[in-house]
Amino acid sequence: MRLLDEQYTRTPFYGKRKMVTFLAEQGYQVDRKRVRRLMQRMGLETIYPKPRLSRPGEPSVRYPYLLRGVSITSQDHVWSSDITYIRLARGFVYLVAIIDWFSRYVLAWELSTTLDTGFCVDTLDRALGAGQPKIFNTDQGVQFTSHEFTTRLLRSNIRISWDGRGRALDNVFVERLWRSVKYEEVYLKDYQTVSEARSGLTHYFQFYNHERYHQSLDYKTPFVVYRSKHSS
Repeated sequence: MRLLDEQYTRTPFYGKRKMVTFLAEQGYQVDRKRVRRLMQRMGLETIYPKPRLSRPGEPSVRYPYLLRGVSITSQDHVWSSDITYIRLARGFVYLVAIIDWFSRYVLAWELSTTLDTGFCVDTLDRALGAGQPKIFNTDQGVQFTSHEFTTRLLRSNIRISWDGRGRALDNVFVERLWRSVKYEEVYLKDYQTVSEARSGLTHYFQFYNHERYHQSLDYKTPFVVYRSKHSS
């Protein structure tokens, strides 16, 4: 699973056959059925260049993808959220984060040992304590399509946008965040426990928001860009 996680982050377009070949080259002789089971357990789906960790929801109301061709010109225009897999020495946990698209600022994040809806709703509540977007974008996983999650957005008059099924880049800024988190923190630290993961990610997101310069932000940090609107 550790090898699959690293290779998936590098090559999310690899199918089961290529993953079997990759593992064989690393000395692990496994068949496609086992690779499929492991990837399903980790929430990895080859169709998408991202972990699809949440089961598809079946909501009574569906929302369209609102961001095709839209220019993001200011903070709090668009926020989005997603879930990714974080490996431990034994087992794994799940990480949810909410990011402001314009500034790349991570407004809130949380870890959970299960894929319940509660940890996503709690993260949303904390983010809404810092600001409020015009549009909130997610995939169509059961956590984000749940009544609890959508009600909080609608109550605040926030427009809901859902990724199109099978579309690779509908939530591109969260995808870039996950790659940064994994290559710059998770793979380097090799967490042993949940508490180590929480401590390491706390330090990393502090660094990411306040110290990590982004070329796309004219070498400013996400915090400086996000707060420039709120302090003006």
